[in-house]
Amino acid sequence: MNLQALIRQEEALFVLFGGAHCNVCHAIRPRLEAMVAERFPRMRFVYVDCEAATDVCAQQGVFSLPVARAWFAGQKGGEWVRAFSLGEVEQALARPYALIFGN
Repeated sequence: MNLQALIRQEEALFVLFGGAHCNVCHAIRPRLEAMVAERFPRMRFVYVDCEAATDVCAQQGVFSLPVARAWFAGQKGGEWVRAFSLGEVEQALARPYALIFGN
């Protein structure tokens, strides 16, 4: 996976870094995917399994799980590490998403 290329080419990108042995990751992944699909339909959702793609996670400085990050027009627009709520993520994404897509 070339995450840097995705960051450059996508107007809005949401990445969840997780792992096969991360129970929290398994619990929040479907909820985050659904939230992004429903509330931010023009944002691309990507899941990175840090156990399978250790190089990508190391390049991104991800050493604990879960980590969620959002990029807008190539710029990091938010980061959530370990303990965070879906409401917190949704609220943080709403303004930059509206600025880019006018929703």
